[in-house]
Amino acid sequence: MKKYFLLVLVAIISCSTIAQNKQTKNADDLVRSYDYYGAIEAYLTLVRQGNNDLYIKKQLADCYYYIDNFKEAGKWYDQSITSQKDAEVFFRYAQVLKANLKYKEANIQLQRFAQLSPNDSRAQKFGANPNYLDQLERIDAAYEIRKLNINSARSDWGATLYGDVLYFVSARNESKKVYSWNNEPFLDIYQAKRLSNGNFEAPEEVAGLNSQFHEGSVSLTKSGSIAYFTSESFKNDLFEKDKNRRLKFGQVSLYSAKKENDKWSVITPLPWNNKSYSSGNPSVNKEGTVLYFASDMPGSIGGTDIWKVQINADGSYGQPENLGPSINTAADENFPFIADNGVLYFASNGLLGYGGFDVFAVDLVEVGGTPKNLGKPVNSEKDDFSFTFNTENNIAFLSSNRTGQDDIYVLNPICKSNLMVAVKNAKDGAALASTRVEIVMDGQEQIVNQMSDDKGILSYDMTCGKSYKVQILKDGYVTQSKTVIAVAGSNLVEVALEPIEVIVTETEIILNPIYFYSNRSEITEKGAAELDKLVYVMSQNQKLQIDVVAHTDYRGTDSYNLTLSEKRAKATVAYIIEKGIAAERISGKGLGEGAPKIDCKEDCTELEMALNRRSEFLIRK
Repeated sequence: MKKYFLLVLVAIISCSTIAQNKQTKNADDLVRSYDYYGAIEAYLTLVRQGNNDLYIKKQLADCYYYIDNFKEAGKWYDQSITSQKDAEVFFRYAQVLKANLKYKEANIQLQRFAQLSPNDSRAQKFGANPNYLDQLERIDAAYEIRKLNINSARSDWGATLYGDVLYFVSARNESKKVYSWNNEPFLDIYQAKRLSNGNFEAPEEVAGLNSQFHEGSVSLTKSGSIAYFTSESFKNDLFEKDKNRRLKFGQVSLYSAKKENDKWSVITPLPWNNKSYSSGNPSVNKEGTVLYFASDMPGSIGGTDIWKVQINADGSYGQPENLGPSINTAADENFPFIADNGVLYFASNGLLGYGGFDVFAVDLVEVGGTPKNLGKPVNSEKDDFSFTFNTENNIAFLSSNRTGQDDIYVLNPICKSNLMVAVKNAKDGAALASTRVEIVMDGQEQIVNQMSDDKGILSYDMTCGKSYKVQILKDGYVTQSKTVIAVAGSNLVEVALEPIEVIVTETEIILNPIYFYSNRSEITEKGAAELDKLVYVMSQNQKLQIDVVAHTDYRGTDSYNLTLSEKRAKATVAYIIEKGIAAERISGKGLGEGAPKIDCKEDCTELEMALNRRSEFLIRK
């Protein structure tokens, strides 16, 4: 169904090449009327009567292609392709083969297409990157995908979330006239309220926007007071007549509507609508100042292109501008959506992809940005289109016919979290290469034990929301540990390792002071860093044995200070044993205030008090 809103003129152009004769006149007329189901039956009747004309087989292939029956299309292209000289037939056959997962055969047809149209942008892109499929397969999945609960047995597509209301297009109204292109009722715009569990209430038609004709996708301003939507041009008499066959050929056109008293009214055709070309599938930016849309108007590079137009403060419009060859190709680009962050999503069958329409993204804020294929599971071998992203709710919607008909899918971004540990020397800031980094997640067994690179960097992909303990070790440096809660994006942990610089005399190991808080025995963070130096020295000399002597300041009574110093000595010894030093190699005792470093009595300053609260490390003889 979405092919109808690509471009009505596509079918007219394809019909202009019909080599009509008396036998095929009825079937050819049905093709011109877009009655592909009727045309297929008419051509098949001729085949059953023994007519094996390659033209009929090619017409059958095209008809099946336009109704997305790729299995039958492939069968009839295969029987007629050798007689073809039209490059577009080879391109369509390649798309059909992709849809049937026959990528090697598709590449052969793309090579034939390129030989016939070497200057076509599609041929040039394929020639520059014939191994594009390998690159697509290396794209990491960015979304979890599931089919929406409001899909019907008919075509459903073009979903966009505004607040808690989802707007989309559907052919579910069985009371409407059936469209002969695909044997489904004409399309209407629907809305459904989003529930707290992520599902949606039963959809209902959007009153005021629908007509007896086809309606297409809708885009609302941030305020929700203006809607831009797609409809057929019959409603404002923009059509051409075929008097001989008593037919009217309309186009797809753009309209705006205003919401007044909670009702849509003041339906207004946009000024560039024309009976000679189509414009549709609008998307307005968050400021309400630029409208993106698809059109085959003069100036288009291919079939349908992505265009934009300025919306002036007084409600008037500027001149439509083509987004140019960096986005548009000689084929079709359509279904644009501009996200609040300035990223433009659109569908293309001219850029290299898995098959049919693939969804691409380009950051319009970035100068010279190029479209990037979103990869799987967004894209498949079939048509994937109408991708919209709601930044407020961090949720996306996609339309796809991957299961045989157009359905709406909801996509939840996969939270990706990367840990980057950058290690340097705390003394001079130089990067520390070959530093061991150990990572443990949520108390589990060690999951990483690797060395940093020559720039002192180690990267690791984490699971969002999980807690990780990161330990950084290097000979000659004080070991450090960090706890990281993984959040989306890059998590940079910069670690400055202190070089182990200790003075070893005949009687003691001299560290920087192991300070304690007043009246407390817990090891401080700075104290732990110094004790780690002692642990390192003892681990390098297995015969070394140490007696820890703890001291207090003058505050408190003699007995209290003696008890406190004993606790500090025990805390120091326990820390060293916990780090892996054997208990028989380390002992401790407290001397209270009896052996001060500075004998200042009751006249001590705060600094002098702190210097007296210390531990000493005597080498046991």
